Amino acid sequence: MSPAPEDRPAEAPERPANVAATNPAVAPVSDRKPGGVPAAASSAGSAAAPPGPPSSAGEFLDSILQTKSELFRGSREVLRDSYVPSRLPHRENQIRAVAEVLAPALHGDLPSNLLIYGKIGTGKTAVVAQVRQDIQRRADTADRLTFVTVNCGTIDTAYSLLQTVGNTFAKSEPDRIPTGWSLDRVQAAMRRLMDARGGTILLVLDEIDRLVARSGDNVLYTLSQINTELEIARMVLVGISNDLKFTNHLDARVRSRLNEEKILFPPYDAIQLQDILRDRAREAFKDGVVDPGVVERCAAYAALENGDARRALALLRLAAEMAERDKAKRITPDHVVKAKNRLEQDVIVECCRTLPPHCKVLLYAILQSYERRRNGVLTGEVYDSYKRLAERLGLQPLHARSISNYVSELESLGLIRATIVSRGRGGRTREIIVDVPLSETMPALEEDPLIAPVGRPKPRGQMLLTNFDNPGRTGPY
Repeated sequence: MSPAPEDRPAEAPERPANVAATNPAVAPVSDRKPGGVPAAASSAGSAAAPPGPPSSAGEFLDSILQTKSELFRGSREVLRDSYVPSRLPHRENQIRAVAEVLAPALHGDLPSNLLIYGKIGTGKTAVVAQVRQDIQRRADTADRLTFVTVNCGTIDTAYSLLQTVGNTFAKSEPDRIPTGWSLDRVQAAMRRLMDARGGTILLVLDEIDRLVARSGDNVLYTLSQINTELEIARMVLVGISNDLKFTNHLDARVRSRLNEEKILFPPYDAIQLQDILRDRAREAFKDGVVDPGVVERCAAYAALENGDARRALALLRLAAEMAERDKAKRITPDHVVKAKNRLEQDVIVECCRTLPPHCKVLLYAILQSYERRRNGVLTGEVYDSYKRLAERLGLQPLHARSISNYVSELESLGLIRATIVSRGRGGRTREIIVDVPLSETMPALEEDPLIAPVGRPKPRGQMLLTNFDNPGRTGPY
């Protein structure tokens, strides 16, 4: 620690003439950035310590800021699924169908509830967002229509949903619904805030099937009959689900109350995905930087995965970023291959990191059982393994029905496949097949602090080989 200025000797020791040669922390004049601050203090009496050399990360970031992209025309947001383009190719019929259901709200009438079905990446959320924008552009509807969109993938309780919806209409902090109230009080406060807003409220619940899987269908019953309790406002429910059989699991009284219209979104095929990607590429990239075959390869990879447009867009965006890191002036099909490998690894790790605690334990139990058997495992065996792991980790095991819902959730994420098999007199059960490489998924889970106590230490350099990683191999390891 350097002494304070008043404690220093009156005469500083003589410094060498060539400071840069004797002090590596001071850069030569020729190496300094224009306008940069000299590394050494300009006056001998200064108390400031000489800063260290710039970090390699800092230099890299500075070079990025000073370099204009040779590939991207403007914002990269164009290639993200959150971006709503002015045109949605091959979804004209679905846009018209959604608009027809919601159109009565433009005249002050109450539309029917609406449920939209389709696999992941089929444009459901984008279509609803575009219809919402088109409705809100009509100035005469601004005071009579209110859209509220909630992603149920991040809300796992009825309390959180009702609180979130109610607080959307709070005009000041005292009006907001706090945490800690009873559920009945939250419902009453939400209705009060809705009536204060008035008009028609269109509540869009994205991934509504995940909410029901986590907290049951009572919250849907509450929302479906809320118009009988509202005095001024009226509410329409728009549900978006990846589960085509979502309503089959609802209680009969909930299905009766919903009384919804249904719209099915079919998956995109490879040709349709190419049209979508070309539209986005023209908006995102400079002319002539995308090689032939890039769009086609991104579309082909996504078409093999249920026609997921989000996957296709992510591949194209990441391929462009890979090309930038390689300092390439064009995006080639090889960059798409690199992007695919990187994306698959990132998706598995991210899925494992964001799963609820009991779902992580369940997935680890499935992977352990699958690794031992090398073929499908039955749900009964999985539940027994899950219970043992949960008890070892000090968790109270969930009921078999809750675990069954989690199995469905893991299947919707593409981590497993569960097919119904007949056991003769033993009845019917589900057989679970793992759809991800064990060599990446198990280590990703074992790094989680929750699973770490039951994880396996692996010798450095050991690689786990599975039939998934090497389909031509039939024997163990």
